[in-house]
Amino acid sequence: MSEEVTGPAGAPPALRHAEEVMGTVVSFDVRGGEPEAVRTALEEAIAGLHRVDEVFSTYRENSQISRLARGETTVEECDPEVAEVLALGAEAERLSDGWFSTRYEGRTDPTGIVKGWAVERAARLLSATGASGVSVNGGGDVQLHGVPGPHRPWRVGVSDPLRPGGLAAVVSAAHADELAVATSGTAERGAHIVDPRTGRSAVTDLVAVTVVAPRLTWADCWATAAFAMGSREGLAWLESLPDVEALLITAGDEVRCTGGLASRLG
Repeated sequence: MSEEVTGPAGAPPALRHAEEVMGTVVSFDVRGGEPEAVRTALEEAIAGLHRVDEVFSTYRENSQISRLARGETTVEECDPEVAEVLALGAEAERLSDGWFSTRYEGRTDPTGIVKGWAVERAARLLSATGASGVSVNGGGDVQLHGVPGPHRPWRVGVSDPLRPGGLAAVVSAAHADELAVATSGTAERGAHIVDPRTGRSAVTDLVAVTVVAPRLTWADCWATAAFAMGSREGLAWLESLPDVEALLITAGDEVRCTGGLASRLG
């Protein structure tokens, strides 16, 4: 159900919507823009997310990705988005030296990249309407564009994995036209991150990795890869990536950050 909200004087009106899709809730917050164009784009974005779920879900026996994994179809016979996502996954695997993978138990499985890519795409679609601010939150991973109001940036709270209900940090999108925040860890879903080198659950000293980057597709991938690496190797690798900042929290309650993260907090 969509909700139109009138903000304080001088602030653009907000259109908010929450949609259950892809095994999570995707929340939209769109500020400003021509109302009819924004509503139309929101409907298109929602339909796009459901289509992504139909095509890429590994839980749907007849999804294109499930059929591809069983060898019943080819990438060329699938929707063009399948080739696009697999190409992005291959690039993530290359840049992470194999710590990110779109394969699981020898089968094609781009689960680790699809949600971030789909949420980023939805946010970009809404931003293209001329909206002054867009926030799309897919199960805690967020893509931001613009600003929610005059002289006020988007801010994203990062949950503290060791203190339920608490915040480990607050990320500010000040002075950024687009910004994404993605977290990988064990607090919400347990040991679900796979070490591509062993095929088993990643066992490291980390409980959470939050990555801040312009695009959610990459932020999501980098958080997953860094978690599998562990705090020392993961932090060093994240420091080497351009336009990327990160917050890593160990099981021993040690907080490690990239050098420029402080400029993104507030």
